[in-house]
Amino acid sequence: MFIDSHCHINFEGLVERLDQLLDNMRMNSVTHALCVSVDLESLPSVLAVAERYPNIYASVGVHPDHENCAEPSVAQLVELSQHPKVVAIGETGLDYYRLEGRTLDEMEWQRERFRTHIRAARAVDKPLIIHTRSSAEDTLRIMREEGADAPGGVMHCFTESWEVAQGALALNFYISISGIVTFKSATQLQDVARRVPLERLLIETDSPYLAPVPFRGKTNEPAYVSHVGRFMAKLRESSDEAIGTATSQNFFNLFKPLELVSMI
Repeated sequence: MFIDSHCHINFEGLVERLDQLLDNMRMNSVTHALCVSVDLESLPSVLAVAERYPNIYASVGVHPDHENCAEPSVAQLVELSQHPKVVAIGETGLDYYRLEGRTLDEMEWQRERFRTHIRAARAVDKPLIIHTRSSAEDTLRIMREEGADAPGGVMHCFTESWEVAQGALALNFYISISGIVTFKSATQLQDVARRVPLERLLIETDSPYLAPVPFRGKTNEPAYVSHVGRFMAKLRESSDEAIGTATSQNFFNLFKPLELVSMI
């Protein structure tokens, strides 16, 4: 019924119990998950998880927060994205939350890295997974300048305003809602989650982070996306089945995994 469109189950604390995580997914009607890359150094572990389980997919990319790591080139991202289980480029984007005394001008390396990912996504026609934090204006500007609407993609773990959501929707992007939406204080996000068109809505865990209520503060895992989906159903005055069916279909419409394409 549900799909976790963004998780990091290759991370320590989750990768050691993968079989249990997959069993938990089955018991909670979670059929698939996308394990998302954060740097090139750990990409082999992402691919290993996706290769091990037919219902787990992978992405390739370098997170904007990762500074002391290998810097990707367009050619490298294009080559790595040819793996049959890689369905997206990212996660990428901008994050100005931890400037640590630096000016925005000094964050140009982040903006250039973001442009590199968009250019690679355009070259291979695979969707982008975008992370934005305290940087929405620059994120949308670069998306427009680089033609990110051509491959499209998803604004993952969305926490911005409805105006930012509208800007992303206009660029052919989906909006993905995480467990944050279940937090009592997340009133702005709940308003956005009500307003996103159903055909452009995704749900995720971002595990091992941001576990939804009633697991808040604990290690998150893909099975818990079912709680995000059920909360969304109540929020939107819909049914669990309707939200699960729509967000699952949206996942396949956006990421087009190889085995699905081969069936069409």
